[in-house]
Amino acid sequence: MLKISHFNEITRFDLARTFFGRGYYWTTAYFIDELMVDTGCAHGASELLNELENEPLKYILNTHSHEDHIGANSLLQNMKDELIIYAHPLAIRILADPKNTQPLQLYRRLMWGLPKSSKAEQISDSALLTTKHYNFKVIYTPGHSPDHLCLYEPEKQWLFSGDLFIGGKDKALRANYDIWQIIESLKNISVLPIKILFPGSAHVRKNPNDELKNKIFYLEELGQKILSLYNQGMSVKTIIRTLFKKHLFIEFFTIGNFSRRHLVLSYLGLNNVKNL
Repeated sequence: MLKISHFNEITRFDLARTFFGRGYYWTTAYFIDELMVDTGCAHGASELLNELENEPLKYILNTHSHEDHIGANSLLQNMKDELIIYAHPLAIRILADPKNTQPLQLYRRLMWGLPKSSKAEQISDSALLTTKHYNFKVIYTPGHSPDHLCLYEPEKQWLFSGDLFIGGKDKALRANYDIWQIIESLKNISVLPIKILFPGSAHVRKNPNDELKNKIFYLEELGQKILSLYNQGMSVKTIIRTLFKKHLFIEFFTIGNFSRRHLVLSYLGLNNVKNL
């Protein structure tokens, strides 16, 4: 399923797999000038391809290498011979062989599909990606993934935030995310003058700086509570019951891959420790 909306010069594509006529777990890509920011999930790739067939697409910037952001890379690269895909250096080998370098849990294959290989060139922090009418600055923002990038257009004050910021108060985290890096990356973008924030899912925000600061405050405060309880001798399981109480649907759906437990462990720097 594909939905299209417009924000002045920017076209937004929301993609999802359809079940009984309804899309679930949407992911978002954007087209501006000659540039795509991400390409959505593999399940929506053919529909996206049809929409972009006659567009002057020259570049793709993948904010990170997760499957719901690189799904149409291969089809678009095959359609447009001179298309250049840019990604963080850590993402290059994953894009070249997603199946073997980034094995997907069943729920990820089910909801977003398995991307095909694509060839990318590395782009580094503070680099400029110049299109016909705009100059985008690359900002390295790890945490959600080690290869995460944001893209900022200083004249227009647009920020494409990928999955660094989609809003809300996090009560769960996927395994291997780094919550402290996420907080630092949010701080790095929160000092920018931003008129419009374009996230990797969820709604577009106008003048989002206060919302960014509120998110940082929430995450830091939550981290202080978790560390305090842990230092008092409380177990991870008890911390979860004390702070979050209710089980989350996403924990069942992802078989624990996205959970309150992983959030707590990330705050404690114990992501890879079992039996806590």
